[in-house]
Amino acid sequence: MSKADDVRKMVSESYSAAVKAALARRKAKQAKSAPSKSCCCGGAPKISEQSLAELAGYSREALAGLPPDAVTSSFGCGNPVALAAIREGDTVLDLGSGAGIDLLLAARLAGPSGRVIGVDMTPAMIERARANAEKAGLKNVEVRQGIIEDLPVESGTVDLVISNCVINLSPEKNRVFAELARVLKPGGRISISDICAEMMPDWAIQAGHLYSACISGAIPEAAYIQGLVEAGLEDVKVTDRLVYDAQQLSGLLGSVESGGCCGGSSALTPAQLERAVSELVGTIASLRFVGMKPVV
Repeated sequence: MSKADDVRKMVSESYSAAVKAALARRKAKQAKSAPSKSCCCGGAPKISEQSLAELAGYSREALAGLPPDAVTSSFGCGNPVALAAIREGDTVLDLGSGAGIDLLLAARLAGPSGRVIGVDMTPAMIERARANAEKAGLKNVEVRQGIIEDLPVESGTVDLVISNCVINLSPEKNRVFAELARVLKPGGRISISDICAEMMPDWAIQAGHLYSACISGAIPEAAYIQGLVEAGLEDVKVTDRLVYDAQQLSGLLGSVESGGCCGGSSALTPAQLERAVSELVGTIASLRFVGMKPVV
């Protein structure tokens, strides 16, 4: 098994554990009517999962009517569907679709004549996304198992690629950028929310417990844009930006039993969390990237 495969295996196992933990917390809350602990991207302890999703950029109106599992099992850092201008009849592809919150929101906008495809490598996530699409009564959603470095999607068939806090987890980001450019139609667009890091100490890069928390694999904003441009996209730019302060970064790195908000790996010790926050504060940001494939 290659190093890249090792990383993907670690991430998949981490997210399987995270979605199981999210479901267990929701069941415990329903049984005991107890307040839940949350983490997340921009979050703080002891807020509801719906509030957590709102902090990532989802409005109450957008979340209304979604299956609770799609909300509680969301580990994103933004809302790539917002302002993406999804049109009736569009074919939308979600890279790392998870439990399906963005799939369902995109499917509503694409309508019955549209098509929304999710790709995820984690069986537990695929199961949840399919179940949530069925609960939502959406017939235009399809979830496929695969890796985002080798998408199981035909070339030139997609109007819009979305992704939410996933590409930073890839050990081969240039392959991902090339793949999303390949599947886009000429004139097709991207709307990607992701974590970037302007400075990453060697100890943090090597820290496995920070990888699935969306930290160790994050790259600088300029490198992210360059990768998309080199893959063949144009008009690439950042339209939304949130630089995490100490409280938000602490939430990102994980205050729940399962680890960090973005899926977490093993939970950090207090000493590890204190060091990470003190050395990384002000250098980690959630960004939304947009761009398009040239019309030829």
